[in-house]
Amino acid sequence: METKLTRIAELAKADHDMVFTSLAHLLNKDYLKQCHRELPSGKATGINGITKEDYGKDLNENIEGLVERLKKKAYRPVPVKRTYINKPGTKKKRPLGIPDHEDKVVQRGLAKILNAIYENDFLDSSFGFRPSRSCHDALKILNMYIEKRKTNYVVDADIKGFFDNVDHEWMMKFLKHRINDPSLLRIIARFLKGGYMEEGKYFDIDKGTPQGGVISPILANVYLHYVLDLWFEKAVRKKCKGQAYMVRYADDFVCCFQYKSDAEAFYSALIKRLQKFNLEVAKDKTKIITFGRFVEKDGQGKPPTFDFLGFTHYCSKSQKGKFRVKRKSNRKKVNNKLKNHKEWLKTHRNMDIKVIMDRLKRSLNGYYNYYCITDNLLAVENFLDRVKQILFKWMNRRSQRKSFSWDKFILFLRRYPLPRPKIKVNIYELKKDINYIL
Repeated sequence: METKLTRIAELAKADHDMVFTSLAHLLNKDYLKQCHRELPSGKATGINGITKEDYGKDLNENIEGLVERLKKKAYRPVPVKRTYINKPGTKKKRPLGIPDHEDKVVQRGLAKILNAIYENDFLDSSFGFRPSRSCHDALKILNMYIEKRKTNYVVDADIKGFFDNVDHEWMMKFLKHRINDPSLLRIIARFLKGGYMEEGKYFDIDKGTPQGGVISPILANVYLHYVLDLWFEKAVRKKCKGQAYMVRYADDFVCCFQYKSDAEAFYSALIKRLQKFNLEVAKDKTKIITFGRFVEKDGQGKPPTFDFLGFTHYCSKSQKGKFRVKRKSNRKKVNNKLKNHKEWLKTHRNMDIKVIMDRLKRSLNGYYNYYCITDNLLAVENFLDRVKQILFKWMNRRSQRKSFSWDKFILFLRRYPLPRPKIKVNIYELKKDINYIL
């Protein structure tokens, strides 16, 4: 199967106008078994409550039945189970769809096929949910555009409720540019219109993609490839008087401009462009700011900051006095993470201390892997200090008696040490396999 996907990728790369007419047959028994094995274990279950392990007990029989329904065009996805997760920095909740495991298997199969086709079409400005293109890669290229190019203005943009407002009709039109297999398109359309269950009630949907679904990231990238990426590259940049660059990660993107008139023209055009595809700019989160090494030289004072991918970007200087963009952990993200630590320790403070400390170590290591980048080490060390304070507070509430003085707590940490942060990512180390727009 990997050979077939590789062949599809080769054909897509060789001819960007090629339309694939026969793809649904790839969803066969062996391929879907492989997709089942690739899915992670221990994840939340859909409305049927079937885990990966449950499905795997009768894997051959389950997959045979699934393939039969796909061939007869009788396969219909189970409505996703809707739940809500906290939105960092606010009291709002973000909807999350949890598909049934069998639907995850099919979505995994579809996603791999779509990736094989579209990975060759996606532009270098796109970084979200793509192979070997991480958040850190997006930060690196944005850093280069600001430090090494003639960036004077930044448009920090946000699409209001993107995943909830994707237009199904436009989505299918975009897919038909590359795919003309009615069977495969029918399955994708059924996923889009599958609906969701919330508190025992079924709800139809006529727009949006199920955020949390395996197939959602690739569909989002396809949609924004046509709505935003190609438009910026083919129309916006050509009309600009000066340099212009965009860095997009999923629905979060930042645009850099040399001239204010270009930035303002782009912002006005962006509103109309998104409206055409039934999307909307979040005006309270979208702004044009002066930013860059030339701004400070004009004596306008310290430029404002902007947030992107969990970091607050600000203008500063290196030890040699040269202009430098620096990043620090976004305050809202930090506070939300600390709140999560507090709630977990409060709830589980009576667990075995080894279990508590092991969980805390794993959580901190995950935090370090993302936030320990160039110039942000001090902010991460401050985060660790606040975690220690929270730990000290709730370990003292394991019983009615106070368990620790601070001195005893320090001795306790020597026995159960927490990992210390160190730089994990050099923001100035660019990947050789990514073609940066110069």
